[in-house]
Amino acid sequence: MEGYWWYVARSELLETALSRYAAGAGLALDIGSADGPSAGWVAHAAGHVASVDIDPRGLGTTGVCASAMVLPFADATFDLVTAFDVVEHLDPEADALAEIVRVLRPDGVLLMAVPAYQWAWSDHDVANGHHRRYTRRRAVTAVEAAGLHLERATHAFASVFPLFAAERLARRRFGHRTQAQDIATIPQLPPALNRGLLRLARLDAAYLRRRDLPFGSSVFLAARKPR
Repeated sequence: MEGYWWYVARSELLETALSRYAAGAGLALDIGSADGPSAGWVAHAAGHVASVDIDPRGLGTTGVCASAMVLPFADATFDLVTAFDVVEHLDPEADALAEIVRVLRPDGVLLMAVPAYQWAWSDHDVANGHHRRYTRRRAVTAVEAAGLHLERATHAFASVFPLFAAERLARRRFGHRTQAQDIATIPQLPPALNRGLLRLARLDAAYLRRRDLPFGSSVFLAARKPR
């Protein structure tokens, strides 16, 4: 996973867009750690990072194997919770967010990434166990309904968005069917294509340093628990 363009770009763009909200966190929790190197940068901002995933592979020796719907931690344990491409897998959504809010300390922060646009729903979402895709407004509404105050919400992967949209339309037209995927399996791309997609996705970073992106295949969000 470490070299696949999407995982590398996601980590870099998340750090660019959201790292300032992680700064100074004493204790952080990364939910969904086994899906790729999404939150390695969080360790540079937080004093200590715990991890949890329902799949034990990829957790290492310090992670906890558990469901995000029933986190095995006391109330108000963490200064920071990260959930990168996790919440779309959880249902009911409100229960999942309530559990995250429960383990956050007052003034703690949730950093979240979710896939964008219900119109882009395809067999890929079904195979990967998604329950929904998001608009920026839908993601904001969900975290505010859970009692959090929005700090930032932006799209990401705008630079590769035309390719993403074309791929999703092709899936619909030609009836492509994605098989259920194992977390240890990633698509095999020619190295030149992998590098090209990564360079293209990195164009988002310069924009995200200054302002929010109005479209893209992901939504990134930071929200804070009231004191």
